[in-house]
Amino acid sequence: MDIRDYLRIARRRWLLIAACIGLAVGAAAFFTFRTTPLYSSQAQLFISTPGSDTTQAYQGSLFSQQRVTSYADLVSTRQVAERVVERTHSDLTPTQMASRVSATALPETVLVTISVRDADPETAQRYTQAYAEEMTSFITELERPAKGGPVPIKATIAENASLPTNPYTPRPLRNFFIAGFLGLALGFGAAITRELLDTSLKSPTDVTDVAQTPVLGSIAWDPNAAKRPLVTEISTHAPRAEAFRVLRTNLQFVDVDNPSNIFTISSAIPQEGKTSTAVNLAIALAQAGQRTLLVDADLRRPRINEKLGLEGAVGLTTVLLGKVGIHDAIQTHSRSGLDVLASGTIPPNPAELLQSHTMAELLKTLRDDYDTILLDAPPLLPVTDAALLAAHSDGALIVVRHGRTTRDQLAMSIERLKAVDARPVGIVINMVPVRRLGRYGYGYGYGYGYGYGYAPDGGKGRRKAKREEAHLNDGTPPAEPT
Repeated sequence: MDIRDYLRIARRRWLLIAACIGLAVGAAAFFTFRTTPLYSSQAQLFISTPGSDTTQAYQGSLFSQQRVTSYADLVSTRQVAERVVERTHSDLTPTQMASRVSATALPETVLVTISVRDADPETAQRYTQAYAEEMTSFITELERPAKGGPVPIKATIAENASLPTNPYTPRPLRNFFIAGFLGLALGFGAAITRELLDTSLKSPTDVTDVAQTPVLGSIAWDPNAAKRPLVTEISTHAPRAEAFRVLRTNLQFVDVDNPSNIFTISSAIPQEGKTSTAVNLAIALAQAGQRTLLVDADLRRPRINEKLGLEGAVGLTTVLLGKVGIHDAIQTHSRSGLDVLASGTIPPNPAELLQSHTMAELLKTLRDDYDTILLDAPPLLPVTDAALLAAHSDGALIVVRHGRTTRDQLAMSIERLKAVDARPVGIVINMVPVRRLGRYGYGYGYGYGYGYGYAPDGGKGRRKAKREEAHLNDGTPPAEPT
């Protein structure tokens, strides 16, 4: 992955990253304010040797540097802690006292820094000063020759114990900064992991990488679609209505040399909106003046008659069984002028009916009467009906649901079509959040999103759609779904 992929992941998963940062900072705040503040006082010892000339002073300095580290280690011993407890009359045990002190020897110097931590700053100062004084005596005792004589090395308090004014720990700003950084790293790692594990399709690039098929349109998600499923029932300014007009325009450039086209509309799995897409696309084609027929070829769970308010008892199965003529079975949707052939009675053998010679002859007859015929077929993966219909038609239009259909499901759907020598002519991405619609293609007007379109003519189709819908520029953008 390159930097653009990481930026895309951060933009897509920003809520997860922000949640991790918030949790980390919140945990840091909880422990910071629950922790008892500790103050640290410091004192400094200077280690020296007596010397009468320059050579002796230099040798004494080297000798002192060699001893400094050992003295720093002696500070935290139990013997020194017992002396400090006795000097300060502390209630602490020598072990407790030793646990509060630390000492460091500055490299290439003869300085030893002693630090003592305590909840009370004055107590920390008192203990530190006691340690410094006891160490000067202790070092003298250690270095005194057994046979008497001058002490070859001594410790002097170079800096008395300081009175701390700010807590040594906790440090809120430092803790929050570290927690925020760790939360960012954790959140970004979780976002990348989730992105790698999430195989759902969320962009035209995701779709084309799998299907090697152009995306003909992106349909905006509308929270009111269940109540008003048809584009004739919503404002012409709505992104969903605009998206179907763009899909209509792009579909016109598929097989432009063929005066009449038959397309099968299906999806990988149920609940992806393929029937709604088929109905609204057919309405958009009829409104553009094309002779359009919508056929409910989903003989297992027909829904078109319910959406359009038409009679479903007479339809495709009735015609295939020879009980009624094709022209007698076709109904017209009054609001759009769309011709519709309902499913008819649900048969026990849908696949056999759809692949029959009678079905093939019926489609040939209808091709002479209509410019475009749309077949609403069952999903591709559960049953074979859609693949059989696609083999009788000029191609299949596959509907995928944003954030739900997976890469594997789309790939398997494409394989089902190719197995019967049917071709996928395009993909429609359905239920795209409005905030993402502009990223799918081309911005238009007041935030209207043009779907990511297939334009084999070099973009003429998109320009034609813009000219057709230029009168919508004075619209007000709808509220974004929550």
